[in-house]
Amino acid sequence: MSRFHWRKSSFCSNDSCVELARLAAGRLGVRDTKRGTAGPVLQFSQQEMRALIEAIKQGRLIR
Repeated sequence: MSRFHWRKSSFCSNDSCVELARLAAGRLGVRDTKRGTAGPVLQFSQQEMRALIEAIKQGRLIR
């Protein structure tokens, strides 16, 4: 997964961030910077990523 261009937010000032990348076949990858480049990668379709972001914005993922 390291062959992709990984990006993290400009608001991230330490190693406790997430990175995003465009993967093959239109998928989006998300990984934790604390785990390094060999850590696991969550993969989402663009539609799934939009739904995740919308759920976060609406506070539906907070217990």
